[in-house]
Amino acid sequence: MQAFRFNRESVLYKALSVTLWPLIFTASMVGSHFAFQSGHPIFWFNVVYLATIAVIAFFERIMPYERSWLEPDGETFNNVAHTLVTKGLTQIAAAVTTSFPMLFATVAQPALQHSYSFWPSEAPMFVQAVLGLIIAEFGLYFAHRLSHERLLLWRFHALHHSVERLWVLNTGRFHFVDSLIKMLLGQLPLYLLGAPLPVFLWLGAASVFIGLLTHCNIDMRTGLLDRIFTTPCIHRWHHSRDLREGNTNYCENIVIWDQVFGTYHNPARPSSTDIGISGTIDGSFLGQIVQPFSKAGVRRILGKPPRKTSQDRPEREET
Repeated sequence: MQAFRFNRESVLYKALSVTLWPLIFTASMVGSHFAFQSGHPIFWFNVVYLATIAVIAFFERIMPYERSWLEPDGETFNNVAHTLVTKGLTQIAAAVTTSFPMLFATVAQPALQHSYSFWPSEAPMFVQAVLGLIIAEFGLYFAHRLSHERLLLWRFHALHHSVERLWVLNTGRFHFVDSLIKMLLGQLPLYLLGAPLPVFLWLGAASVFIGLLTHCNIDMRTGLLDRIFTTPCIHRWHHSRDLREGNTNYCENIVIWDQVFGTYHNPARPSSTDIGISGTIDGSFLGQIVQPFSKAGVRRILGKPPRKTSQDRPEREET
């Protein structure tokens, strides 16, 4: 059944296109605040998380950026499996993937506390959270950039780029090695600086909801927000098959380091819908996990033909 969609020229459609990103992000962060103040913060945070997914999925149906991305691609099971299982195993097993960085921080932050601290603990929590986001983004930026520039890391990161449509459910489609590297480079500086646990919780919340919005298939007109946050418009360029576009916009939450290091890309035209990679990713969930660990699997990821074996070579004619 064809889903109902707004007229793109209607006043309501245009108003929603402009306001949805800040409304959804603000509502999710307010919900996170109340979750963190409750007696069961991780449980209630996941309630907010699931509600946000439902809202995004609804608007994907009625005002999609690319209508062809609404069609099934056979990867829904794998996307959900990577979100719930693969990403989770790297961050201390638990039930819902979005909680893992928070659960990890809950255990690791007290264990890694030291007698000295360079962290401005007396500053308002909003200031501490923004500072934590900027510092963590530096590590995330280089983890992401290196995963594009080094084959050793690209073999794992290619899984995320192998999708040919963007929508809310492939937000967490990451190989566990890829997730582990990002978590290490993103969070380790904060541990060394002595950041308190609430900073990690707010960093986790911001990353989760920006990630959902970044990958959503909603026609959002984010304007000036593109100069601050990683929005859907910014991130679609990063998924482009054209490497001149794809090897840009490495920041995950805020685009500060892309602008500092010259990798920010946001031309004045609609962002790319021709996304994916030149290689081939295994069609099964377990196959996608093990593929980067074999030479043959890496050749498929890179789009190279299998190496010929001695059995494949024609026998030499005797002379």
